[in-house]
Amino acid sequence: MTKAPGGLPGFSELLEFTTKAAQAATLLSGMRADDVDLAATPREEIRRINGRTLYRLVSDTPPRIATPVLVLYAMVGRWTVLDLQDDRSFLRNLAASGCDVYVLDWGHPTPADRFDDFGDLLELYLDEFVETMCERHGIDAINLLGICQGGVISLCYAALHPARVRTLITCVTPVDFHADKKETRDDRGFMNVWTRGLTPGDIDLLIDTMGNVPGDVGGAMFSLMTPFRSLAKYNLTLLQVGQDRASLMNFLRMEKWLADRPAHTGESARQWLKDLYQDNKLAAGELVVGGRKVDLGAVTMPVLNIYSETDHIIPPPASKALRACVGSTDYTESAVSGGHIGIFCSRSQQKLQDLIVGWLASR
Repeated sequence: MTKAPGGLPGFSELLEFTTKAAQAATLLSGMRADDVDLAATPREEIRRINGRTLYRLVSDTPPRIATPVLVLYAMVGRWTVLDLQDDRSFLRNLAASGCDVYVLDWGHPTPADRFDDFGDLLELYLDEFVETMCERHGIDAINLLGICQGGVISLCYAALHPARVRTLITCVTPVDFHADKKETRDDRGFMNVWTRGLTPGDIDLLIDTMGNVPGDVGGAMFSLMTPFRSLAKYNLTLLQVGQDRASLMNFLRMEKWLADRPAHTGESARQWLKDLYQDNKLAAGELVVGGRKVDLGAVTMPVLNIYSETDHIIPPPASKALRACVGSTDYTESAVSGGHIGIFCSRSQQKLQDLIVGWLASR
């Protein structure tokens, strides 16, 4: 590469940059919003309650696992990241491996939902959807797979309704929200540090003022976890991926998912931030949901707990704490490599899929 006097970029470097920029601009100019599709795997709507929807994936693969699997994603992001595109779809791969897959769509909460707390999420929605699945299949219990915040909700449901859960799988799920205090600064969860820096009054003021917490608030916090990557995303990264349509579509699908961040119901957000992040009540056995104390010792069904070794949102110690809390004698813990979201939408998710399906098949 040639350099001009004084170390400035030379002509060849400038030509390379402008060529790449022109190619990216050409590809972008030929795209329409409708071209960027998410959740393309065929699905059928099974039941809808106040904007919350239970879907079942349609698959040509005969079920290898007799008991259906209900997948619960977080409320702070849409479940569609689990079905990002044909070759990067966690849900499609589960179904293709022989699982009968259902997924709960929390939808976009309205102002009427601001008083929904964890008790409402479990009893008004989740329990009703589980009942629907049991009736459809003529069974008493389902397999429950919870991811991140959905894993916490799944744990609470399994503890309060153990007869309804045949097996429980938790993925990148926080249990001990203060476990990272024992780690070095580099190993602490960024969201943990930010939330513990707030006062209880700060959280109350936010929720009492806004009602539901807008998705943009959570989006801003996640962007601040990796500020330089966020700053470079729409110039350096876009220039790099804009050289071929497939890479650009990968980028745009993820951006579309990030832009579709739902609000968080006010009262459940208050519990999430105060009872869990600040007061660590789940690990301490002090969390009250729907007037009942959540005792993780009541989780006696088989449990598979999966965590990421490189997760900067949910640090491994926060997830690994589950072993000491549950009452199950059939507990399996497994580490995977990848980011908090990347393990579900990268092309290297085969290990995760094989782990889950193999574990279910053996039970």
